[in-house]
Amino acid sequence: MADIKLEQLSKHYKRGGEVIRALDGVTLDITGAEFVAVVGRSGSGKTTMLDLMGLLLRPTSGRLLIDDVNTGELSDSERAHMRARKIGFVFQEYNLLASLNVIENVMLPLRYTKGVRDGRQRATELLERVDLTDRVKHRPGELSGGQQQRVAIARSMINRPSLILLDEPTGAVDTETAEQLVALLKRINRQEGVTIIVVTHDLDIAAQAGRVIRLKDGKVIADDAQVPAGAFASS
Repeated sequence: MADIKLEQLSKHYKRGGEVIRALDGVTLDITGAEFVAVVGRSGSGKTTMLDLMGLLLRPTSGRLLIDDVNTGELSDSERAHMRARKIGFVFQEYNLLASLNVIENVMLPLRYTKGVRDGRQRATELLERVDLTDRVKHRPGELSGGQQQRVAIARSMINRPSLILLDEPTGAVDTETAEQLVALLKRINRQEGVTIIVVTHDLDIAAQAGRVIRLKDGKVIADDAQVPAGAFASS
């Protein structure tokens, strides 16, 4: 589980003489084992907020705390260490390396940390969980979009993160595949107690989350709890 606090968090950019307020004073508490969907139109600040929580960006102002650690006080190397150990990423474009096969792609994050003991065994177990044991030697170009996204989900879990962030994970797949991917994420959330935050345009997908946060012009305009916080966590 990961506990996340955003306190008046902002990210601004200058474009000529104009200030673009990509995220503008957002305050949120996300408790361990929540399954959260973040929705809003393009340009609403969804991906910016995700990148800030994933420590890919530094805020212009405000504070971001992960498990009570003020990430703004961390050095770049400390941020990288927290990102590698606590956070898994799943991107819309999958970001798989075409030159590597499926199991090599899943194990890729281990190159940037000391890894986990028996990394290949861990990767094999994860591929079993996402129903890809018959594709371990295939390369990404030989997989469907849904299969590539399942590889990306397995890769995001290789270091046993407490937080998984997903940016439009169902944006490039059909409805049936999208439903299968969300069912997989709900199982991960329920069985392992991982905090999951999904950015999505798909309101049908968002409706399956435990909580929906709506952004507009960099601000939170609605925060709806659909089930009690932590209801997906294992008992």
